[in-house]
Parts: sequence; structure tokens; C-alpha cells
Amino acid sequence: MDKIEVKILNCSAVTEAEKNMVFAARLTQRGHSIHSMDDLMDLYDKSFSEETLKNIGHLPHPTVQKFSLITVAIVGASRRFLAQITRHQNEVKFMSASLQYSNYSGKADFAVPYEIMTAEENIQELYMESCQSDMDCYERLCQMGIGHDAAGYATPQGLRNVLIISATPYQWKHMIGQRSCRRNTDEMRIVMLKIWHELYELSPVLFAPEVTGPFCQRGKCEEGKMTCGKPMGKIMKPVDILQADYPALMEGGCHED
Repeated sequence: MDKIEVKILNCSAVTEAEKNMVFAARLTQRGHSIHSMDDLMDLYDKSFSEETLKNIGHLPHPTVQKFSLITVAIVGASRRFLAQITRHQNEVKFMSASLQYSNYSGKADFAVPYEIMTAEENIQELYMESCQSDMDCYERLCQMGIGHDAAGYATPQGLRNVLIISATPYQWKHMIGQRSCRRNTDEMRIVMLKIWHELYELSPVLFAPEVTGPFCQRGKCEEGKMTCGKPMGKIMKPVDILQADYPALMEGGCHED
């Protein structure tokens, strides 16, 4: 978990998302005053305050947050994470490294679950031996003429992967809210909290904790009877949650400036 890296590939899209959100909201109330493209562009380029952005971001009208796409790269998360995150399909696109075209012989690396990463050395060794055993099988199959695609079935879930996700601001906020909840796996939470941290650094208003974080800290738990029973208890920024729940990552992880 300490080697997972995330990066927003099109940082300007966050600023664009803010502008488009305010513009879209204003457009609904200015139709009577727009008689030409020049009128529309004047409205599009009209400045706005953080307070305006905050007020619109809190409105129960998600459509205004769907006119931009923010693309994030994730390096080092496991293929188990890939299988989980791709359950999200609305307004989200994924591109992943392929087991069919990539040859991992002698180049495999493994994501180590947080619980194992912080466990005794003999437990860590047992986990790594299991992962390596699976990869040894993969390599032997490849050497025997089996294609990478078929041999890929022998690879462990912990095999590190490269993934690109493109989504609207609204969908990022939904995914972060759902997937930073303590009902998720540690890896899922760590990745989503790191992504949220990057988005929050670029736009602390659009991705504020009050509208982006776990559901339990901005209303109520939406898991019903499946609740984890450990609500955040207060409004927390992503870096605060990482520090509270995953302190072993913070030495080389994300810190608040």
C-alpha cells in the first residue's frame, strides 16, 4: 500500500469543472437575456466567487457537475482493486494495463495489504512467497508456449497494475463518498483517499469534505444494516482520515502542506 501513487493528468480540468458548473447553473436562470452567442460567451466568462461555487456545489442538482472530465492515473494498485473499482460505470471510463499484451515475466511486483504490511515479518514473508509462487507458475506457462492471456489466470490478485480513470466531478465525489467508507477494503480506501487529497488540493471548495467525504461524516451512513459501526464522528479532510486510519503510510505518503 505504501507504493501506490495517484496523479491527476489534466489538472486544468478541475478549474474547467468549476467554471462549467457555475456557468451551467447561471444559464438556467438567464435564458431570457441571451440573444446571441456573444451574450452566451459573456455569461460563460463571467467571474464568480468561492461562495457562489460553494452554494452551487451544495445544490441537489448534479447535472451542473457533469460537463467536465477529470482523468486520474493510478500506479501500483492491485488487480483486485481493478476488479472492485470497475463496478462503477455511470459517467466513468477505465483503461488498464492488459494481461494479454503485457509480459510480467521477471518484472512482477505485488501490492501488500495494509494489515500484512504492518504485521510481523514472518507474515509478510508468507504473503510474498505465495505471490511469487503464482508468478513462477505464470512464467513457466509462458516458457512452455502458453500465451500471456491464458497464463495471466495464474497471476495473484495482488499483482500491481496501472489504471487510468476518467470521470465527471459529480461521479468522483460519489465514488469517493462510497469508497472511502470503512466498509471497503483498506486498499480501496487508501487509493480513493489519495485521489480525493489531490482533487481537494486543486479545489477545496468543489471537493470539500462536506460534499465529498464518507457519507457518515456528511449526513448518515447509507449502508443500512451493513454499516461498519464506526462513523467518522466529525468532518475530516482526506489527509486527516489517512493519518487516523493508516498512520504507517504517512511517513512517505501524502501530507498536508
